Amino acid sequence: MLLCLTANHHNASFDLLEKLSIGAPAAASTLVSGSAFVNGAVVLATCNRFEAYLDIDEPLTGATAVAVQSTIDTMSAASGVQSEELRRSVKVITGDDVAAHLFSVTSGLESVVVGEDEISGQVGRALDAARQSGTTSSGLDRLFQTAAHTSRDVKNRTALGGAGRSLVRLALELASSRITDWSQARVLLVGTGQYAATTLGALRDRGVTDVRVFSPSGRAAKFAAKYDIGWETSLSSAIAESDVVLTCTATMAISPADVTNDKRRLVIDLGMPRNVDPSVATMPGVELLDLELISRHAPIEALTASADARALVGSAAASFTTAATIEPAIVALRSHIFDVLDAEIERAERRAGTADSADTVAALRHLAGVLLHGPSVRARELAREGRADEFVAALDALYGIAPAAAVIAAPVAGDESLAG
Repeated sequence: MLLCLTANHHNASFDLLEKLSIGAPAAASTLVSGSAFVNGAVVLATCNRFEAYLDIDEPLTGATAVAVQSTIDTMSAASGVQSEELRRSVKVITGDDVAAHLFSVTSGLESVVVGEDEISGQVGRALDAARQSGTTSSGLDRLFQTAAHTSRDVKNRTALGGAGRSLVRLALELASSRITDWSQARVLLVGTGQYAATTLGALRDRGVTDVRVFSPSGRAAKFAAKYDIGWETSLSSAIAESDVVLTCTATMAISPADVTNDKRRLVIDLGMPRNVDPSVATMPGVELLDLELISRHAPIEALTASADARALVGSAAASFTTAATIEPAIVALRSHIFDVLDAEIERAERRAGTADSADTVAALRHLAGVLLHGPSVRARELAREGRADEFVAALDALYGIAPAAAVIAAPVAGDESLAG
């Protein structure tokens, strides 16, 4: 069964999300290794969102509640967030609703800026990290791959596609009330990752021509050569010469000691965790825009969301869920056929007194697979048409077999904030 715990800009504080972004992703392995019935876990932590996706067995009534509490405790310990604070902030989503939620998140429909470009990449990287650490499962892998396909469909087939929506662009839109002429602004970019490249593209779209880059990790020269901009080796000197400082790196980069003069300057902190010490905002001449402030100015969903996109996401989630319901029946049929085949091969070997050749056995197994292909395809077609019960009935009528019974999730008792 699929389970999701989510805390985001709608129901959690920026400080809590920042703490989770630091410690939560690495805790996925603890979730899987520390539980007898958590088969897989993928954790997504961004500047405005924490998501933990679990694939669980439910051998006992109430296992969902146990998995939820275990996830909360594990993430609390990893991030330094109090367990009760996290419990109050998360929403739990179970079963079929998990696919609809993830597809909506990946398509940018739940973001601060609806339809943002970056979230699909962040979701993909969360899956890659789970694969590398060995915490994903076949069910989660299929869920996340379908989410990626759905996101591409939303961008290609709806009004959200090509809109260039992102927190970066929203930040620059807000900054435009402070910057008279972007073409004359001297901008320092702190960071050299993919987000920095996206930010540079947004700056150039605004007409910025004077951009220099600084990297806390020493990668500024390589980034500068790739994107044809200047680079800096001294952070304080670079800040002193800049009108706008824009940070998007993985580590704290700017402290009050780095700001050595009191000229008028705009600092835009897009980092998670924060790249700029909040006390920098109290220094003479400095105005600080951070993610918390930027999020408050996001356009309301009604002005930016596309009804077509939500309809497409809903359809994709329904198809995913329907396909999942028919899989146990297909598995039951395949198991029956291959069990019969194994029994016949064993009987033939006993009768002949010797093992059949490997080539013959392989050919028989291939034949069985070919014969099963048609019924499997047809089963999924019937499921999409809402006729999965006909396939299950046919299995019973023809072979006397039935798929494994679906497990119904027990409600999580004792906390209304955990209702899905």
